[in-house]
Amino acid sequence: MSARRAGAHSTGAGRGRRIRRIALWTTAGVAALSVTAGGLVYYRLNGNLSTFDSSGVSKDRPDAAGADAQGRVPVNLLLIGSDSRAGANKDLGGGQDGGARSDTAILLHVYADHKHAVGVSVPRDSLVAVPPCMLPNKTWTKPQASAMFNSAFSVGDTDQGNPACTQNTVEKLTGLRVDHTMVINFQGFADMTKAVGGVDVCLPKPVYEGDLDPNLGHRGKVLFNQGHQKISGQAALDYVRIRHGLGDGSDIGRTKRQQAFLSSLIKEVKAQGMNPVTLLPLADALTKSLTVDEGLGSAQKLVDFAMSLKDIDLHDIKFLTVPWRYQGERVALVHPDADQLWAALKADRTLDGQDTAGAAAPTPSATAAPTTSQAPAKVDGTGVRVTVYNGTDAAGLTARAAEALEASGFTVAGRANAASRTHATTLVEYGPGEKAKAEKVAALFPGATLQAGSRAGINLTLGADYAAGNGTTAAPPLPTGPLPTSVSQARSADDDACADLTYG
Repeated sequence: MSARRAGAHSTGAGRGRRIRRIALWTTAGVAALSVTAGGLVYYRLNGNLSTFDSSGVSKDRPDAAGADAQGRVPVNLLLIGSDSRAGANKDLGGGQDGGARSDTAILLHVYADHKHAVGVSVPRDSLVAVPPCMLPNKTWTKPQASAMFNSAFSVGDTDQGNPACTQNTVEKLTGLRVDHTMVINFQGFADMTKAVGGVDVCLPKPVYEGDLDPNLGHRGKVLFNQGHQKISGQAALDYVRIRHGLGDGSDIGRTKRQQAFLSSLIKEVKAQGMNPVTLLPLADALTKSLTVDEGLGSAQKLVDFAMSLKDIDLHDIKFLTVPWRYQGERVALVHPDADQLWAALKADRTLDGQDTAGAAAPTPSATAAPTTSQAPAKVDGTGVRVTVYNGTDAAGLTARAAEALEASGFTVAGRANAASRTHATTLVEYGPGEKAKAEKVAALFPGATLQAGSRAGINLTLGADYAAGNGTTAAPPLPTGPLPTSVSQARSADDDACADLTYG
């Protein structure tokens, strides 16, 4: 080889090495910039995010769920929609007065296999026991035996609301430990729907301005046409807030539409891809108006949690409302159906009676007859009047017992504390000729003692056995097979957006 050709070869090889070095450093530079940019994005998102004080969470909590045979653990996430009047929320429909209320609350149970999930809505007007909650001055309220569910979020009357109080209330109601709580306000909701490019919704009939604002005094212009449409921002807020003009105009029908909306939102996000690239813009929109517990207090933790849900099929994401009935202008929860729902979630069983490994739950015939863990019998208490007394120091028992009685048709003539608060067992006292009626009452409270008296009337005195069962004389039995239709007939995230949108 000549010197010229050797030199040419050497020059070419050197040029090739320089190009490779330039390419290598360029790649490294791009990677470094990407990492830095990603870090800056997370840094900015973390700066947006707010957390609430964990000292307001009750110390008397249900136990955390244990791991399954594969070491997997279920997760319970409480989602709260806040109508805070602070900041830009006022312009989006948050109202004129101060404070914050929660008109939407969903307990999302993610099963241990992270391939199934159930979202349970609790109606805002549900009458529930609200446990002691911490006020802004660090003092604690007294428990309330029968209060509207959404009042828990308003305890303390601040623009931020009281998510810890709502979490305490849900834990007392369900017997499930809430692992994480997330609060989103109007602004965050509107920005979120814009970030995904809109959400497909449906309406069974046209909706007008007067339906959104009954004080308008006239029908106004059309806000939504009948049928499918894609909405975002203010329109999305209007959709999930509308009550009037559809069905009976109740919050129950609105809850159905909120469940349909969330189903469509999940469908949209999954269609775009469950990965950090698509989730970060969503997180950017959310974190500006999001308050979370300290365990979710970073953008990385939020994205990681969202990524843990990527393998759940749309059909295996269910939504339902806790079994309920009207009680005057309020809502009472139906027992034992609600108790069976909470027991199923605690046992990590799906609504069709499957465990998360896919095995069917044992049928009643294959299960030994329960002894102490016996569900209350179903009886018809129509025409039977009962006065309920709390024979213990435990709070909220008479309200819970009254709910159970009224759900079976009994009339609750009154509620009060018993003269003695040291009753160990539940007692049903009855007057002459009323034994048959008393036996019906006792059937709802397994283990109760019957006692004849000389005075007319039926008195139910709740004992420590009832208090120990958290409102039942025995813990709810583990589910054996499919749950009642009031529970099992749930909405799947892949259902048509036009299905099941109203009530009444």
